[in-house]
Amino acid sequence: MYEVVDIAESNEMHLQAARLLMNTFMDKGSSAWPTIAKAMEEVDECTKEPNVCIGLCDDGKMVGWIGLRPMYDKTWELHPLVVETKQQGKGFGRRLLGELERRAKALGLEGIVLGTDDEMDKTSLSDKELDGKNIFGEIRDIRNKNKHPYEFYQKCGYAIVGVIPNANGLKKPDIWMWKKIQ
Repeated sequence: MYEVVDIAESNEMHLQAARLLMNTFMDKGSSAWPTIAKAMEEVDECTKEPNVCIGLCDDGKMVGWIGLRPMYDKTWELHPLVVETKQQGKGFGRRLLGELERRAKALGLEGIVLGTDDEMDKTSLSDKELDGKNIFGEIRDIRNKNKHPYEFYQKCGYAIVGVIPNANGLKKPDIWMWKKIQ
């Protein structure tokens, strides 16, 4: 039976979330959190008040977690969404997202924004250098080349609202998405 847990309430959940963050991103070839210490720092930040940070556990073992933090008065940022690599595609991300949106609505929020990096050449946005002349056309015509999560978010009702070109290096944009909370 899967259970939603508040990560801030347990040191064990903190540690499980950090391990999951480090391992999942390493599986994808990202060095965003290369050590358990760096991953613990991120989890600590995500669990500070007034942030929302919840996990999904199966018999005490975390399979995924998600966070929400203030960005604007009525729109907060989703950061991060992590699902164990071998558990992806089974609905856990959608379940975590649904619970997070329910909590966002209870907080009186009107929207959720998120950034989803393309550091690994997974979308057509990494094919060319983006500038003021081509950026909106490239966003309109975006293609998923290799399982980039922006399509998952679109299926969950999020829309691309912008791109930060070269956010993570040359031709490594950050794709910004937003959803109105109903």
